[in-house]
Amino acid sequence: MTRFPTLVVALVGCAVFLNVYTTQALLPELSREFRASSIAVAATVSATTLAMALCSPLVGLLADASGRKRLLVAALLLLAAPCLLIAHATTLSALTAWRFVQGVLIPGVTVVATAYIVEECDPRRVPSVLAAYITGTVVGGFGGRFISGLVAEAYHWRTAFEVVAVTNVLAALIVWLALPRARHFVPQAVGQSLPRLREHLGNAALLAACAVGFGLLFALVGIFTFVNFHLADAPYHLGPSALGSVFAVYLLGVVVTPPSGRLVARFGHQHVLLGALGMASAGFLLTLFSDLPLIVLGLAIGSSGIFIAQATATGYVALSVQRGRSLASGLYNAVYYAGGATGAVLVGLVYARVGWPGAVAAVLAALGVAAVLGVRTWRTPA
Repeated sequence: MTRFPTLVVALVGCAVFLNVYTTQALLPELSREFRASSIAVAATVSATTLAMALCSPLVGLLADASGRKRLLVAALLLLAAPCLLIAHATTLSALTAWRFVQGVLIPGVTVVATAYIVEECDPRRVPSVLAAYITGTVVGGFGGRFISGLVAEAYHWRTAFEVVAVTNVLAALIVWLALPRARHFVPQAVGQSLPRLREHLGNAALLAACAVGFGLLFALVGIFTFVNFHLADAPYHLGPSALGSVFAVYLLGVVVTPPSGRLVARFGHQHVLLGALGMASAGFLLTLFSDLPLIVLGLAIGSSGIFIAQATATGYVALSVQRGRSLASGLYNAVYYAGGATGAVLVGLVYARVGWPGAVAAVLAALGVAAVLGVRTWRTPA
């Protein structure tokens, strides 16, 4: 099996997730500039996750037919274009449209990476390499929000997207030079993959993992989208840079995610999932207190629980199928990011009517459903 440069695998996750949530720390700023409601500007988040949901299965079919590494490099390189177009958008609708285009391209990385790792890496190292990839996505999720907030405070929010465009090009070059070519990939024509799609849709273990993934991103996007409005309002009045700094809690994921593979090996997927969901719920409950340090602590604990659960679910998907792994990853990503798009909308509607306590209640409900699914349907995969 190919020996993977783990740092480069983490870089792949980091680079692509710099793009996913870039607007979250900028939402109050965008609301003021475009004179739009919180729900309208939150669409700059949900548009990306919706596109990722819609395109992930299609990318899975394409990847199983055409390859791995070339798609990774092409997707990262092409992501620079919508970043630059967002930087020059003159209306909120145009900005949202280009964010949708970003979401179309991102599955070229997120869907392919997991299958690439599982196929090419020594099976004994798969959990740790997958954890490294997830850790990279955690750093990227923080970096996109933090960089955008910092750059917006010092220059302008548009400059932030120009910076991310440059990072996409650099990441594509590094991946092209440093990642090994796929040696164990066996191409399948799209027509050959369709029976595999029916097989996956009848795979209860895979569908259960997809449903759990829906709840995980519903909660994460719902909390971290609308906490920006909560903290930009009285009595906190945080600006873009401070809001971006709040997302430093994401960096705890760098610490808690890598050991998740060892936890799964010792306790099993189901037990680790339930423990992580309990941790996330306890953390988000802390955000109901009015003290800012407690809110930040709650976000830190809650997001760490989500990251552990996400690493567990990703590994469960990879092990629940023996063939058509890109397609299985595409299905998981489709449902997972549909959860994110739904969370941005539904939690936003609740927040507009009830405020922050209502938003937290909606998120806890989603995590509760994910826990029930984990208890009732998750089994140790073959």
